[in-house]
Amino acid sequence: MSGAQSSRRNLSAGWPTLAIMIGASVWGVIWFPLRTLASFGLTGTAAGAATSAAGCLFVLLLRRRSIATVRWHGVLPLLGLAAGVTNIGFVWGAIHGEVMRVLLLFYLTPAWTAIFAHFILHERLTWSGAALAALSLAGAVLMLWSPKLGVPLPGSAAEWAGLAGGMGFAMSNVLVVKTSRVLPQMKPEMRTAVIFGGAAIFGLIASFFEPMPTLHAGEPLARAVLLVLALGVLLGVNNMLVQYGLARVPANRASIIMLFEIVVTALSSWLLAGETPGPREWTGGACIVLASLLSSWVHRAQEARKRPRQIAHASAEASAIAHADAGLLDDESDHDDRDQNDKQMGDGRGDLDGKHSGDRSGNRSEDQTDSQNDDPAADKNDDKNANRHGSPGARPDGGQNGARAMV
Repeated sequence: MSGAQSSRRNLSAGWPTLAIMIGASVWGVIWFPLRTLASFGLTGTAAGAATSAAGCLFVLLLRRRSIATVRWHGVLPLLGLAAGVTNIGFVWGAIHGEVMRVLLLFYLTPAWTAIFAHFILHERLTWSGAALAALSLAGAVLMLWSPKLGVPLPGSAAEWAGLAGGMGFAMSNVLVVKTSRVLPQMKPEMRTAVIFGGAAIFGLIASFFEPMPTLHAGEPLARAVLLVLALGVLLGVNNMLVQYGLARVPANRASIIMLFEIVVTALSSWLLAGETPGPREWTGGACIVLASLLSSWVHRAQEARKRPRQIAHASAEASAIAHADAGLLDDESDHDDRDQNDKQMGDGRGDLDGKHSGDRSGNRSEDQTDSQNDDPAADKNDDKNANRHGSPGARPDGGQNGARAMV
């Protein structure tokens, strides 16, 4: 029985990790249906706007009770703008460029995050953080180096879009943390709705600057509409699935699991698009992935150094509380002992008074005549004295001495 319970516990503990891996896998192949939309005549900006609008509507309908937690703050439009840049950069780059190169440029996020967090969240930029940012940028330089140009710059508009999308992604991550601080009552799914809504609005505006082919009514248009709706629902569910995993998996391990997206993208681009990265792409990508892995390790090491101080602080607080509680218990114990001693002294005095009263009554009874001994009233008085003094443990409230102290 214990073995079955242990296996069920291990299985339930693995669901959050599986949720993150599924989310990373979806993001690793999402470029293919976006290219399918482009083949139907829907541009990248319009496709991003349509799918984001469908995702926002789906989240709002599914979590409509959480809408009441939204409060206006200036950080919300900034979060929507950053999400819009992220979405358009990735979608447009994945449709018009080499998926693997675009994704690796997108994954320069650790470098931009370290810079943005320093200026927006006022987090101290450590030497380790700067070194990791430099490592990821060195990987990008190695991958982008062109002997013809002589400079390590993106070689196409799609690669520039992927680079801008990665910067927007880093900014949106920082602004999500900022939003959670300034609007703590806001539900996470509402932040997701803001991200989808910002991506939809920004994509709609950007679509006016890109020539839109004419969509003919009929089967292609119906397929495009159904694919847009399906992608919106898929992205909405996928985002909530990833949030479920991130809430239950340590951040350092989650960031490592998220790198599974690069593996899925490399396989899907090779199988579905026939794209094969060269040696420089693999080497530069390895540097970027290594920077992400080391970033997780540095974060875990920093948390490990903080934990003993937090434990010591918590232990000191617990010790102070325990001493205070012990002092209160000692005071209450002393008070109860004094009450018990007073009661015992009172009972002793009552017994002593009863004894003296009995002696005096006995002396008087020896001097009284036989008629007085037969008096019924005297017998009643003796019965009262016996009831009052003959039970040393009796209390006026009918309880026994020490009963309340036992409770």
